[in-house]
Amino acid sequence: MSPLSILFLSLSMSADAFAASIGRGAATRPSLTGAFKGALVFGTVEAITPLIGWALGLATSSFIGAVDHWLAFALLSAVGGKMIWEALRSGDSCQEDQPAGRPNWGKWALLLTAVGTSLDAAAVGVSLALIGADIVTIALSIGLATFTVTAIGLMLGRAAGARLGSRVELLGGMVLIAIGTLILAEHTGAIGTSLV
Repeated sequence: MSPLSILFLSLSMSADAFAASIGRGAATRPSLTGAFKGALVFGTVEAITPLIGWALGLATSSFIGAVDHWLAFALLSAVGGKMIWEALRSGDSCQEDQPAGRPNWGKWALLLTAVGTSLDAAAVGVSLALIGADIVTIALSIGLATFTVTAIGLMLGRAAGARLGSRVELLGGMVLIAIGTLILAEHTGAIGTSLV
């Protein structure tokens, strides 16, 4: 693959993570360090999943294609639903830090969101195995692009969340559910072109 093709592939693989990170930034209002850590989780997961797809290879490509959209839908809907519930429950009283004694849903939500937005990259990894592409370079490029756009998205969400409170968290949850629904609709043939 040409460097330009790798760039476009990397940006397209990171687009849904960017959208999800804006909602997450609004919900958690991370510090710069927190945004860096969150972006590192997204970038790492997004870099690993094409490698997993590559390793699974042709023998399991039909299995990955059969379930990736359902897993993405379930994970993103669960995290999005939790964000909506929190937004409706807390109103504008979102706090940056978890209160003492409250389960730290934030870290699990971050990981589940990262996994949910990166499952399509596993299927891409299988496809890249078919054409003999340099998977290491491509996986690193996807991870770096995802890290960059997620850090930006987290900080944009933080800025919007500080002004709009739970409304942005509510919108972020709805966006996650929409991304999961579009992934499901695309893979089940309900829509014909890739929107995510």
